[in-house]
Amino acid sequence: MLLTLSTNHTPATDLGFILHKHPERVQQFELPFGTAHVFYPEASSEQCRVALLLEVDPVALVRGNAGGQGMLSQYVNDRPYVASSLLSVALGAVFSSAIAGVCKKRPELVEQSMPLTVELPVVAMRAKAGLGLVQRLFDPLGYSVEATPIELDPSQTASQHSYLSIRLSANLTVKQLLTHIYVLIPVLDNTKHYWIGQDEVSKLLRKGDGWLAQHPERELITMRYLRYQKSLASTALEQLLQATAPETVAQTEADDETATTEVRERQQSLHTQRHNVIVQRLKAAGAQRILDLGCGEGKLLRELLKDAQFSSVVGMELSTRSLAILQQRAERLPEQQRQRLSLLHGSLLYRDERLKGFDAAAIVEVLEHLELGHLPAFEQTVFGFAHPKLVLVTTPNREYNQLFPSLPADQLRHRDHRFEWTRAEFAAWAERVASTYNYRVTIEPLGPEDANHGAPSQLGVFEDAT
Repeated sequence: MLLTLSTNHTPATDLGFILHKHPERVQQFELPFGTAHVFYPEASSEQCRVALLLEVDPVALVRGNAGGQGMLSQYVNDRPYVASSLLSVALGAVFSSAIAGVCKKRPELVEQSMPLTVELPVVAMRAKAGLGLVQRLFDPLGYSVEATPIELDPSQTASQHSYLSIRLSANLTVKQLLTHIYVLIPVLDNTKHYWIGQDEVSKLLRKGDGWLAQHPERELITMRYLRYQKSLASTALEQLLQATAPETVAQTEADDETATTEVRERQQSLHTQRHNVIVQRLKAAGAQRILDLGCGEGKLLRELLKDAQFSSVVGMELSTRSLAILQQRAERLPEQQRQRLSLLHGSLLYRDERLKGFDAAAIVEVLEHLELGHLPAFEQTVFGFAHPKLVLVTTPNREYNQLFPSLPADQLRHRDHRFEWTRAEFAAWAERVASTYNYRVTIEPLGPEDANHGAPSQLGVFEDAT
């Protein structure tokens, strides 16, 4: 099977630095199922094209999967020729540094977008999927898609597969393109040559970091990548949903609503007011050990660290990208603030011993990014298992949406909001949770109140009743 990657970026031979493969050399890599060859059919300052040729040994492939799920029991099949999970494994082995974003000689190239074209001469797909599936997977990522059907011998019986030649073009970083291909080629092929277990969930989340959570076909991608194992797919999707929490309400709502300057200023004011109210509530309660659950890129954390009353400030976030940004920012904090800050990677849907023993928890504009069916797990984790003395929860008020002039009727404020509650719906949820987990709760408006529609956001103050 063959993959070629080309660019006309100037100088085009920068591609060799990014891939850690010299254009003047032919390189060979031994894999469990065959041999990968890397060479450059073309390498000039105007145009550079690298080829990955995977020579599959059918005997080694079958022997290597003895007893495994999806074992290829026949020695004669299309696996040596079509783009599949074998190609993904080869990409991961041969271009591991580029996929990891490492380029020691020219580190500035890692984050540089450039015009890239990848060609896959033969891709196997279920006959009913065809070009439509290719476009559904790659169009949202910014690719221009060309797919040509490959005619089979009409005298032979039609198989359950059809075959396409695919050409994808986009202006991306090499790392982005390789991770897209790594994940989506097995999704197109809809099979894998090895056992699918929990490790595959971690692999999918690592390779999908920064793009999969926002992809409109993430459920389809997850199910096909994990070979329809529902328990694994559910685990992956729960974590992906957590990863889509907005960095700041002011940023995401302004983007998604294409709001006017007046609305953006109102949102920024609300964003600031929300954090001010949270900090004031925590100070008044005498809280010292604080959890910021779903902390995003740390706007609330920074406000908390300014006050010496808060002796321990812990931010928990599922998005590895946000945590990496937070870690970089934390290194620039004054020493006294840095010593009081801890960062955790984790999900609000699972019990975590690290969440116990805190005076208070803030959950700011996070609820609406969870599926309604996942709320019971969230409630058990935060209010039942961790059970801080004070829990502050903010969420949008759906009734207020019609006052945003640029927001279409019945549209939610952010593309990843799974729901938005009215004031009555939020109050009913809060009272049920408080009753179940032995809290007292009060509901307060956040932001300028309208006589008919209330405030743009709402705050639930949960106080331990024991």
